[in-house]
Amino acid sequence: MKVVLFCGGLGMRLKETEESLPKPLVRIGYMPILWHVMKYYAHFGHKDFILCLGYKADVIKQYFLTYNECILNDFVMTNGGHDIQLLNHDMKDWRITFVDTGMYCTVGQRLKLVRHHLEGEEMFLANYSDGLTDVPLSDLINFAQQESRIATFLCVKPNLTYHFVTMSDHGRVTEISDIRGSNIRINGGFYVFRQGIFDYIKNGEELVPGPLQRLTDDNQLSAFTYDGFWAGMDTFKDKQQLEDMHARGEAPWEVWKQPPPAAVA
Repeated sequence: MKVVLFCGGLGMRLKETEESLPKPLVRIGYMPILWHVMKYYAHFGHKDFILCLGYKADVIKQYFLTYNECILNDFVMTNGGHDIQLLNHDMKDWRITFVDTGMYCTVGQRLKLVRHHLEGEEMFLANYSDGLTDVPLSDLINFAQQESRIATFLCVKPNLTYHFVTMSDHGRVTEISDIRGSNIRINGGFYVFRQGIFDYIKNGEELVPGPLQRLTDDNQLSAFTYDGFWAGMDTFKDKQQLEDMHARGEAPWEVWKQPPPAAVA
């Protein structure tokens, strides 16, 4: 399946600390979060990407035009550095379509602007490019296929440290609960769409709430619940938490580094 990645937002909540970079290029370890997201999809065999660009589209294009596979892969250098033989590859078999969808477009409008790149695709994947998970992607896709609805999203518990408060009349608090231990769930931003999604997006709309609410009203939206790892990178604090996990070697979203499951006897 093709993978549509929304890469055009301003990323204002990270802007003060990452002034020179568009949000998708903010790094976790050596590599930008966009690379981590793409590597996740490629691990499951989905390597045909459509990048919906906007803010600093030129910077994202330049990143990939000058991408050096030697950074993360083993290689042999001879002839004083003039000849490089890569021993393994990172994204040699990826296909990436770069589409400048405008500086101030909504997510829904960006999706409509790449519709012609999705012709012939019964189903396709989409992502906001700022969230990471270790969910087995095949499980999400199989669920979407079985449900046969127009749209399916990954439904997760929020990675927030906030507490929510229950009150009676006149502001008397009756309960304080950790949001992570509650039954509250959110849209994790990992989508499986059918072509019918385009009929639900009006000009200038975001995906949420308009199109997804209309899909809900028509019984055409499914949620795949997952209790494993998921984290979004909306703020500098989120970025630092992901950086710390990566530095400790505890990065569950790096599914491509996990050993294959043992064969069943």
